[in-house]
This record gives sequence, C-alpha cells and structure tokens, in this order.
Amino acid sequence: MTTKFLRTLSSVASSAEINKKYEVWRRTQEAVTKLNTLQSNAQTLEKIRKQGGKRSEQNVPNMIKFAERVGISLDDVDKLSIIHVSGTKGKGSTCAFCESILRHQGYKTGFFSSPHLVEVRERFRIDGIPISREKFTNYFWDVLGKLEKTKKSAEDPMPAYFAFLTVMSLHVFLKEKVDVAIMEVGIGGQYDSTNLVRKPVVCGVSSLGLDHTSILGETIDKIAWHKAGIFKPGVPAFTSLQQEAALNVLQNRAKEIGCPLTIVPPLPMLDSNGDDITLGISGTMQRHNAALAVQLCKVWTDSQQKDQSQQEAPSEDDNNHQFILNHTEVKTLPTAVTEGLRQCRWDGRDQRIHKTGVSYYLDGAHTLESVQQCIEWFKTSSAEESKQISGRVIRILLFNSTGDREANVLIEPLVDCGFDAAVFCPNILFSTSNTVACTPKKDATNLTVTKESQLNRVLANMLLFERLAVKKLQQQKHEKESTQTDTSCSAAKKSKLDNDSLENGDNSQHTVCMIEDSVITKDFPCISSALTWATQGREPNTSLQSFTEVPSKLRNAEHIQILVTGSIHLVGGVIGLIGSE
Repeated sequence: MTTKFLRTLSSVASSAEINKKYEVWRRTQEAVTKLNTLQSNAQTLEKIRKQGGKRSEQNVPNMIKFAERVGISLDDVDKLSIIHVSGTKGKGSTCAFCESILRHQGYKTGFFSSPHLVEVRERFRIDGIPISREKFTNYFWDVLGKLEKTKKSAEDPMPAYFAFLTVMSLHVFLKEKVDVAIMEVGIGGQYDSTNLVRKPVVCGVSSLGLDHTSILGETIDKIAWHKAGIFKPGVPAFTSLQQEAALNVLQNRAKEIGCPLTIVPPLPMLDSNGDDITLGISGTMQRHNAALAVQLCKVWTDSQQKDQSQQEAPSEDDNNHQFILNHTEVKTLPTAVTEGLRQCRWDGRDQRIHKTGVSYYLDGAHTLESVQQCIEWFKTSSAEESKQISGRVIRILLFNSTGDREANVLIEPLVDCGFDAAVFCPNILFSTSNTVACTPKKDATNLTVTKESQLNRVLANMLLFERLAVKKLQQQKHEKESTQTDTSCSAAKKSKLDNDSLENGDNSQHTVCMIEDSVITKDFPCISSALTWATQGREPNTSLQSFTEVPSKLRNAEHIQILVTGSIHLVGGVIGLIGSE
C-alpha cells in the first residue's frame, strides 16, 4: 500500500512538474512572439537607410520617455553602477571579460548584450547566467504592460525591438539589485538606445573598423565619432589600440566632452612575475579585449573601494588591487582577476564544438579584421586537431553575410584557406521543400529582411566565392601545365562563371572546369539543410534530408571540420540546432 501510494504520488508530482515547465515554455513563446512585433520590417528599415539616419538624433530622448513610462527615471538609472562599452569588434568579449572578472571578485553582476545566439533571454545575464524563462516572461509582461497602459494616443509610440530590450534591461537590473551593470552598446554609441546612461562609472571602446556604414558613415573617423558618443564629462574612458584616424577622433571627442581617455595595450602572455595569463576565449585579438576589461574593472573596483573608504579602515590586501597596465609589463593580478579571465566564456566567438566525426569552428566575424583573426585561429586550431586524427580530414566553410556589409571583403581572404567545399545559406533554421517555413524557434525570427532578399544574398555570396576562386586559379595557371578538359564539368556552372567571371580566351573553359577540382560550392535555403549536406548526415539534430548529392571527393572522410562565420546570427542558428558543449 505504501509503495503504491509513493509511486502514485511521484507520478503526480512528475506530471505537475512537466505541466509547470510546459506552461513556462508556452508563456515564454507568447512573450517572444509579442516582442517580435516590435521589430521594424524590411521596408521601414530601407526608408530609414535612405534618410541617412536623420531620425536617430531622437533615439536617446525617446528612450528617456520610454523608461519614464515604465517608471524608471534618470535618477533611477544613475543608481546603477554602470560600465558602458562601445566598439566595432570585441565589445561583447570585453563585456564578457568584465562580467567574469567582477563576478569572481564576489560582486553581483548584470550584463546586457546583443545580439542573442539562441534565446533572447541570453541578452540579460545575472551572475553570468541568462535569466530564467520564468523571470524573462514576468519582466517582459511587466515592462510591456506599463508601456501599453501609458500609451495615451497614437502619438505615443511603442519602442522598437532593441529599445524595448534596453528599457527591460534597466528594469531587470534594478529589480535584481545588481552591484554592477555592464552595458554593451548596440550600434554606434552617440544615438544608441543604451546612451540614456548619463553617469557611468567608466567607459570603454574596443577595436574599431568599418561596419554598419549605412548608419554610422563609410569612413573610420565617422564611425569613431559615433563610438565616442558614450563618453561623459569627468568619467574616465579607455580604448584599445586604434588606427591613427580613429584614435584622433576619439581623443578630440574626449577633449570636447571633458573626459580623460587612456590607451590600453594588449595583455601579454605572462605577468611581471612570469606567471601565465590564460584567457577563456580563444583568438589573438582577445588579448586586446581582456586588457581593456582588466582596466575597466580596475577603475570600477577602485570606485567601490573609494565609496567604502570612509566607513572601513584600509586592509592589508589593498595593494593586491593596485594593478595597472602599461606598455612594458603587467604587474601581478589578483587571483580573482586571473580566474575571471581564465574562466570567461563567450559562445560564438572562436568557439569549437567537437562531436563524433565532425568539429564545428564557430566565429561570428563580420568585418575584414575579425575575419582575418578568425582565419588565423581556425588554421591553427584545425591543424592541431588534424594531427590527432589518423584518417583523412576535410574542411568545409559555412558562410553568410547580412546587412550592408561588403561580402567580397569578407569572402576574399576565406578563398585562400583551402576549403574542400564552401556552403552558403541564409540565417533561417528550417525550410519546406519549396518555400522557407516559419522557424519553430521564435527567438530566431527576423522581420527586418525579406526571405527573398536573404536567398538572393546567399546566391550572390556563392557566385562571388566562385568568381574569386577562379581568379585565384587564373593567377596560378602559369605554375601548372594541363591540357585536359574535364567534360564532366556542369553546364550550369560553366554558364554562370563564363558570364560573370572569366575573361574571353582559349583557356577559359579549361579554367572553369578547374573550379570543380579546386573547391565545391553549394547553396541551401536554410541552415538545417546546409548542415545535413556539410556533415553528410553525421549531425543528428538537423533534418533527415538526403545527402546523396555529396561529391565523391568529400565522401569517406574520417573527420569533417566546418568553419561557420560571416554572421553571428548564422553562428547562433547553428548552435541552436547542434547544441553547445
């Protein structure tokens, strides 16, 4: 009787737990679906681009109004102890290092980042962990409800997607009573939604480059002007090493605004005592990001000690916090700092996920400099892995680029990597046989671009890769002597390349056919189909699409190495499908 009763009780409890989890999941899906309605559609964004960002000057004033409608005044925002970081490359990694360093020092951390990889709740982290689905849902409806109640007329708009999430981050951090709020800028800085912050403790600018040029400008000095917009009077600011043109703008803006600006050199491999300084994120550029983070955290912790100095007597450990960076050495760092650097994790950036028969190399690089760093990391890491594998290893590129980025700038260096195949797809998880289907993961929904434009971009990227590969072959022709004509070369590819990329001449047809032996290209309507083909069915979490069309030169490999790059959203889609280690 007792045993049967306990089994029944356990079954009921288990059923109740399942029902509770399902209800949380259902409410989360409803919240994300509602959130997605705040995305600007593709047509609206195109109008904004044509206006040259003229409306962006109202972003910060509007943000202040949105926050006030939720019950958050600027005085409330001032109560948050904020580290504010802008930049083109590495600002997310810098923020991740800051969060990890301060968490390991015992502080309760809040971290607002963008974009998310798999779930939107990743953008809000407390003590390094994304807030739970239940908390996300509760905070979301709380903020949305207050905004809708205060919408007195059609003239009172709802915030756009990122603006809403920024307001929500402030709400979350205030409710969670964090010791420090680390805020990553979305786009630019001057007119970014996060720039309603008027009294940060310290500001940082990571490495700058050309990105979002339709909004920020097409030159590095114009972009630097926007990034420096987060500087505040009297608030210390730090920057990684920059191009001269960018640095000049940062220094001039710092002088105009009235804030001290310091250049931070990259972190060396060893400190002044010869001890290793190990980073949890791979890649050579992470030495720059980590150094910037160390200095930002140093200023922040100093500010906390200054606040406490009137109440507490100095301790013997105070000297442990007096670490500084200069161009010649790094003094001994506190253990909590080195542990924060070592244990920092930031998925989708120089990340490797190893599975049986296939390894994924994931990096959301989307500027020339970041792609070059990605290639360096991939070549080194994949070569080290290949040494441990006895059989044949093949390398495949999975690529997509979005927005106003010049694909040729990103693709050209990738052509030289010696991939056995290059695969192209949009940032769409699944598709039906004829049309792109709605993704079951609502967090990945993107209304800012049309499906047609995404597929057109994929085709253009593939043709560009082929064109550049043929150009490379033409440059190498004089090194090889060959008179054979491969009659098996596909007529379709001959036609495409003949029209788009080959110079007229006797050897043009021969060069077209050489592309078949150099690199195989393939485009797909979704990530799942692309992975099924690229992994030859080794990835169980993708669709069961047939991979019989895989060329013979790719088959029977002992191991497949896949580099996923060009878009952080593509990387997020892949992680969403295969899972993260």
